[in-house]
Amino acid sequence: MPVTTDAHVDPLNIMLSGWSFMKTKILLAAIELDVFTPLSKRPLTEPELRDELGLHPRATRDFLDTLVAMDVLERDEDDRYRATPDTERYLAQDQRTYLGSFLGMTVNFLSPAFDGLVDTLRTGKAHGEDENGEVPFAQIWQNPMALQFFLTGMDTMNGTIGPELAKVFDWSRYESFVDCGGARGNLAAAIAQAHPHLRGGVFDLPPVEAFFKQLAADRQVADRVVFHPGDFFVDPLPEADVLIFGNALHDWSEEQRKELIKKAFNAVRPGGALLVYDPMLDSERRRLDNLLLSMYMLTSSPGGCEYTPDACAGWMREAGFTSITSKPLPAKETVVIGHKAA
Repeated sequence: MPVTTDAHVDPLNIMLSGWSFMKTKILLAAIELDVFTPLSKRPLTEPELRDELGLHPRATRDFLDTLVAMDVLERDEDDRYRATPDTERYLAQDQRTYLGSFLGMTVNFLSPAFDGLVDTLRTGKAHGEDENGEVPFAQIWQNPMALQFFLTGMDTMNGTIGPELAKVFDWSRYESFVDCGGARGNLAAAIAQAHPHLRGGVFDLPPVEAFFKQLAADRQVADRVVFHPGDFFVDPLPEADVLIFGNALHDWSEEQRKELIKKAFNAVRPGGALLVYDPMLDSERRRLDNLLLSMYMLTSSPGGCEYTPDACAGWMREAGFTSITSKPLPAKETVVIGHKAA
């Protein structure tokens, strides 16, 4: 077969796709060196930042310019560097929304999982899955420090979702809600703060309760949002007008999702609603970011993957929900809303 000489067909495009791990390594190095904290305070030249961080002159400029090209730093006309709005918010260590530790932890889980991608594609099993369906990520529940990093990171990840979910759904018709798998209550607190008439709950595994109590006290919602310890595959779901599954169903197989939605239908009071949000796939299955997240779920959980809003609507309809709609949310998420007849 003749080799094409089309100038638009560049073999380096393929090579750079294969080498995309370099961007991950460069970003993690910047986080470890704490590049973003000083640059979130004031712009600095390369020599100034090099001196502040104790770096060698040989590599620093290319390193910083690579971060600029990656859109995580900015460089002005005077060759001074500064953090972007995103990295100032999420990668400066003195910010409450800091994601650096969470990112590093998840990469440590992701890398081995994707090393086993070929095995997952051949066997359907997640990386490290044992005969009981347990995966290495499950160990996080036995490690309080890792659990703290994980829950704090999840707070930041859903930090933009809670306020938006408080807007796109008509909460005025309801008095109570429960966020099933709601971690330490970041989203529940945002909804309760936006709608003072609501009383809420978070249903999650018992090790999360201490973290929940701290957040509920910090957000001043402890008098209106309570914790329900339990396992949603073992225990009945708490009754409420509205139930929420957020970033939860994508962890499980289709049959398990149907089971949880049916349990939700039984727990939602007549006239109530179920809200399900995840980074769902577009109907044409072409949006790369969400497909990559689906690949992550495939490699790291025994039955998980992303799914389309239409698939979710079908499971809701099968359980008995009606008047089903979907709406976009921040962080590449979609919420599907189903109603229970009065």
